[in-house]
Amino acid sequence: MAQHATVALKRTGAKMPLVGFGLWKVTKSTCADTVYNAIKAGYRLLDGAGDYGNEKEAGEGLRRAIADGIVKREDVWVTSKLWNTFHAREHVNALAKKQLGLWGIDYFDLFLVHFPIALEYVDPSHRYPPEWWGDDKKVHLAKVPFQETWGAMEELVDAGVAKNIGVSNCQGSILLDILRYARYEPAVNQVELHPYLTQEPLVKLCKTLGIAITAYSSLGPQSYVELGADKGAQNLMEHNAIQSIASKHSKTTAQVLLRWAVQQGLAVIPKSNNHDRLVQNLDVDKFTLGEDEVKAISSLNINLRLNDPADIDPRMAIFA
Repeated sequence: MAQHATVALKRTGAKMPLVGFGLWKVTKSTCADTVYNAIKAGYRLLDGAGDYGNEKEAGEGLRRAIADGIVKREDVWVTSKLWNTFHAREHVNALAKKQLGLWGIDYFDLFLVHFPIALEYVDPSHRYPPEWWGDDKKVHLAKVPFQETWGAMEELVDAGVAKNIGVSNCQGSILLDILRYARYEPAVNQVELHPYLTQEPLVKLCKTLGIAITAYSSLGPQSYVELGADKGAQNLMEHNAIQSIASKHSKTTAQVLLRWAVQQGLAVIPKSNNHDRLVQNLDVDKFTLGEDEVKAISSLNINLRLNDPADIDPRMAIFA
């Protein structure tokens, strides 16, 4: 198996694969097979979350790949995320363990706080995953400071539940605040990042602080069309600027979009329910974009944020 590019995380030196397989919206009924085939195709990072509702199925695919001798557990990097309803100190450990149980593994390589948003606790035995709402279909915010949540995340490291911990959907001011009290600094910040939302200042800050960035929604609005949340933006994979670069390199537009990120040192986690595209998405370290091409792609930025909790409830405008 060809060695794919990795990024070394600051605190542990652990090598995180730059291209992983994202589990958001991977169809539950076929998820185990999709994950198994992704591993067989060479993926060595799986990016999951409690909120995705398919951790059990993803774990089945992983365990089957291990049982068939395709990989050992230590060959596959498993990332998961703590949901907003479980930010209180007494819930963090319990949920991390519940999620490990769903995966059928005994540690996460990386565990992230999914959003810097605390919501009222929903007992997993009552409803899981709880998503954004209470039973009354309203959003219920909880007064749990991020410092409490981060302290509990650090205890996961001490207990060997998570080897690395990090955050997601965090902007500069909260990252700087975490560093004021952290025993273990966040290793990774996973954020929405694509040519319509290039986030150069955040990328620069994270590089300065030694926090690796994982970009999600690398292919832009396409992932959001079925949710009716693409905000009317032109499909990046059909954008003529991307298409002309792709044809020049004899690559797909998706490969160009992923390469644009990886070439900046960003990790990516594309998902596909289609096996051929899944294979193509992994193959982004055999070509290089010219500096002018990178600039041309970056110039498409329009600060279009597709995943914004403020669209669910204006009190959750974390990117304001």
